Amino acid sequence: MAPALLLVPAALASFVLAFGTGVELVRFTSLRPLLRGTPEPEGPEAPQGWLAAFQDRGVLAPLAWDLGLLLLFVGQHSLMATETVKVWLSRYFGVLQRSLYVACTALALQLVMRCWEPVPRGPVLWAARAEPWATWVPLLCFVLHAVSWLLVFSILLVFDYAELMGLKQVYYHVRGLGEPLALKSPRALRLFSHLRHPVCVELLTVLWVVPTLGTDRLLLALLLTLYLGLAHGLDQQDLCYLRAQLQRKLHLLSRPQEGGAE
Repeated sequence: MAPALLLVPAALASFVLAFGTGVELVRFTSLRPLLRGTPEPEGPEAPQGWLAAFQDRGVLAPLAWDLGLLLLFVGQHSLMATETVKVWLSRYFGVLQRSLYVACTALALQLVMRCWEPVPRGPVLWAARAEPWATWVPLLCFVLHAVSWLLVFSILLVFDYAELMGLKQVYYHVRGLGEPLALKSPRALRLFSHLRHPVCVELLTVLWVVPTLGTDRLLLALLLTLYLGLAHGLDQQDLCYLRAQLQRKLHLLSRPQEGGAE
């Protein structure tokens, strides 16, 4: 087991990498498609029909590259989340297991975003080019993206952001408090095992609500939508637990503030 003085910087480095990757993800999925506009390419770079696109190496090659990047991310994110890999990582990295998972996920996302190949010659599913849609659709998309990202960050805070990033595990270990998950109820642990992505709806909004849906964006949205859908395994017990927790928090918020001068 690494000394405590080495655990804290390692966990902080993983957190900084994940935070920077989150900022880059906002730019990649929201700012770039929203601010780039919807230009109309001409000549050989003009979008083709779907049939012609599947016969064009200039379209298929970047699509295959992008698909490989996405499969690499999905594979890393899924494989490292299995119990077998978690046990193996915990055996060799101890309390840094979660931080290592977060860092590897951030690196995989960085690889996807930095090596992503656009497909300008591919067909476009939809594009807001004519007025007034060319003005109002990007504005509406911007508002929906801003609301979605605010909800994402709010939900992450509710779901114990420090624990998701691996910081809480290291803090508890250094202070001798044990494992944070050991303090949670069995119903909460069951929910966490099923709900790997608590921000599914918000991420789907970000992926699909864009002024122009080109071929590479369609590939990104389709594959991640499929992955997010398969990653959810909520059943009736989980939904009842979520409903009970929401009602409890609403009840606490609606209670009148007690105290004051006697």
